[in-house]
Amino acid sequence: MTDYETRPIMPPPAPYGEQPPPRRGRGPITASVLVGALVLGGGAGVAGAAAWQEWGGDGSATNGGTGSSASIPVADTGDSPAPAGSVEQVAAEVLPSVVKINVVGEEQGQPASGSGSGIILSEDGTILTNNHVVELAEGGGEISVSFENGDEAAAEILGADPLTDTAVIRAEDVSGLTEATIGKSGNLDIGQSVVAVGAPFGLDSTVTSGIVSALDRPVSVGTDAEGQSTTYPAIQTDAAINPGNSGGPLVDMSGAVVGINSSIRTTGESTGQGGSIGLGFAIPMDEVMPVVEQMLAGDTPTHARLGISVSDVEQQAGELPSEGAQVQEVTPGSTADDAGLERGDVITRIDDTLITGADSLVATIRSYRPGDEVTLTYRRGGDEERTTLVLDSDAS
Repeated sequence: MTDYETRPIMPPPAPYGEQPPPRRGRGPITASVLVGALVLGGGAGVAGAAAWQEWGGDGSATNGGTGSSASIPVADTGDSPAPAGSVEQVAAEVLPSVVKINVVGEEQGQPASGSGSGIILSEDGTILTNNHVVELAEGGGEISVSFENGDEAAAEILGADPLTDTAVIRAEDVSGLTEATIGKSGNLDIGQSVVAVGAPFGLDSTVTSGIVSALDRPVSVGTDAEGQSTTYPAIQTDAAINPGNSGGPLVDMSGAVVGINSSIRTTGESTGQGGSIGLGFAIPMDEVMPVVEQMLAGDTPTHARLGISVSDVEQQAGELPSEGAQVQEVTPGSTADDAGLERGDVITRIDDTLITGADSLVATIRSYRPGDEVTLTYRRGGDEERTTLVLDSDAS
């Protein structure tokens, strides 16, 4: 039994924009529409220039038809060095460590393609990205990586972990790449300035900025064939994140990577890929780096577990909503079973973290490692109880 909510996961009324397979094939369509718009704009510009040459003769500016020429002064303010800690300075430092990832493969027996972003971890081509960016290439697809200087290289998957939506790939026959600086997401504060870098809609080397809007936001973006959910305690930001930003870095103002941009919230009003509405989510680096290190070592990633299935708290008619995660089933022999948890118990805290629902519990447990000791607070029959337990591992 794995740690996931037992109630069916229905598509949320405002779905996350950058999700695994169902949306993956739409990226090229959106990008082609965007390119069409750019071409149309360019065509209009050319037509305007042709008309000006036809009407204006030699192209000199005229004033009211009097024939007198006019000159518009241009101020040359110079290219000043970027101030330390500015978005400009951070962008200059981080851009060489960010790549665009293109993937082709098959989906439901049909050719499909997509694109995303990645973070360079080593000078010889090890790159961190989202699992949902590259999973299309599993089983015979192809991956190519475009670097900030315009170079390209083929790449292969070294490891992937759907539960944390992370993957590590390696670009072939490259060297001397600029490694990203990995920071501590635990140092972030709400309201702190951050910068997102990636290739939204295929537009590589795109930089946006904003603030940390919230921390430890439970974000669930789907389940696998075994019912295990991809849920994590996200960094929420209003920095513009769009389809194609997935796998790229969210960095603090020192240029250190504190998160992996992974999903967005949309209004649900469009049938196509949604755009940024200021609700973007990044996987925090502190929680995911142990899994990344396992993949780099060639190991199968492991995750902490309680050994229960849970749901949001069942509400009785006429009662106000109640926060917590309600136990639906306890796996015999699990750490939760040994601690005496029972069906119907409502878990309200893990250590000092408030548990608001099923996703909140799963996201919080995912932030720990197997073998960690935690204090669990729960309600049973109106009484509040506490127990300390050591988290299990999902290793087979």
